[in-house]
Amino acid sequence: MPDVAIAAPNEAAADAGEQVARAGGNAVDAALAAALVTMVNEVGIVSLSSGGFVTVQPADGSTPYTVDGWMDMPGRDRPPGAGTWDISTEYGGGVDITIGPGSVATHGSLAAFGEVHRRDGSLPWRELVAPAIAVARGGFRLSAASRYYLDYVGDDVFGWDEASRAAVHGPDGEITTAPVLLPDLTTSLSTLADVGPSALHTGELARLVSEDVLARGGILGPDDLASYQPVVRPSLLTRVGAWTLATTPPPSVGGVVVAAMLRLLEDAPRHGWDVDDVARLVDVERAVLGHRHAVLDHSTSLERDARAFLDLVDRDHLAVLESGSTAHVSATDGDGRACSVTVSSGYGAGMIAKGTGIWLNNCLGEQELNPLGLHRLPPGSRLLSNMAPTVARHDDGTALAIGSPGADRITTAIAQVLAGFVNGGLSLHEAVNHPRVHVHRAGRTDEVVKVETEPSMYYGGVGATLAKPDGHLVAAADPRREGAVRLVRG
Repeated sequence: MPDVAIAAPNEAAADAGEQVARAGGNAVDAALAAALVTMVNEVGIVSLSSGGFVTVQPADGSTPYTVDGWMDMPGRDRPPGAGTWDISTEYGGGVDITIGPGSVATHGSLAAFGEVHRRDGSLPWRELVAPAIAVARGGFRLSAASRYYLDYVGDDVFGWDEASRAAVHGPDGEITTAPVLLPDLTTSLSTLADVGPSALHTGELARLVSEDVLARGGILGPDDLASYQPVVRPSLLTRVGAWTLATTPPPSVGGVVVAAMLRLLEDAPRHGWDVDDVARLVDVERAVLGHRHAVLDHSTSLERDARAFLDLVDRDHLAVLESGSTAHVSATDGDGRACSVTVSSGYGAGMIAKGTGIWLNNCLGEQELNPLGLHRLPPGSRLLSNMAPTVARHDDGTALAIGSPGADRITTAIAQVLAGFVNGGLSLHEAVNHPRVHVHRAGRTDEVVKVETEPSMYYGGVGATLAKPDGHLVAAADPRREGAVRLVRG
């Protein structure tokens, strides 16, 4: 079995990756197993009703690929326009979100996992799901990230549905400190282990989800679930120093933003982050995020407009500089394989689908990712995403996997850590731990340059792993969240 380095959002997820690696699994197996556990115990952050992207650097050094398992617009079985309401929360610096049954999009994470497992996994699918079943069956305490989020929205988002309120609130009405037990979730995971990822798109489990959503006024129907397909695309490549980085291509806008920032930063920072480097970083974030808000978020052809923007970045830096809840797992192995997984359920619709134990997503209600408006896309269209799970290969054969949760801070967190590590002479741990800067509402009249003065999960939760050809392994998990790492020797 290969050596494997794992960075995960919590200890139980890291344990899952380690268990699978010790059973002979590779980086892909370990990353998927850890991500499945986050779908159980990162309540409010992610669930089985999620979308995501997986970027893989194959062990043989062939072209990296990204599997797009992001959310589709539903509505084949029901006309749009009902089953939602809006709330405002101070979470994430202040955001308005849309929740309720009508905010539930067509999930795709597990379909993407199945495709990646088919291509580059080594253990049977059932063994990857087993740790998640064990966590659900034994009960789990809410993570720090979950508690932080639920302290803001526990009543407004997760309190209107009876099953959801009972699961996350204690007898006193406060967010529970007791273990969360959802017997139906254990049953759903067992079905997934037996049937495979398709269980969330066809069959009894898919029927229970769509039936409950439609009954409560939503638009996610059985045809939406059955029609969903993950899409495999060549990753978006960027050359930085001696590294070739591969990240998510369109229709995820996140990878385009990371690639543009790294190209504009050039060789900065040269020695850590000095005042001039930080000033350049702010200019880069303002330019790239401003372009995203003004152009990319409203594009009718994101692939075309992203290519034009990156061409402009490569051609004329000066012209560019003067003119948005997630879980992430990274894993690399001694065979040179790297796997980066980012998944999200949005802010959560607030409901558990009856008979499943699964909290449903609200990705139609993430207003910053639906600039055309609620229910405006044709059924089957992919939604926008900030996600940018990234892998990289050094000229010497070293493999890297990196990514982050954090809404619109995903891209700025990843770009700063990569720049500090690749250009700035920082170790991977130093680059992850270093204070961050984020330009909030870039290019708008209410723009705010936010500078981290003490560790805060607002600035993301980067997980990164490294495997060198000489067998040296490195894993770094962000102290801003309850990140955990494991190094498994074959």
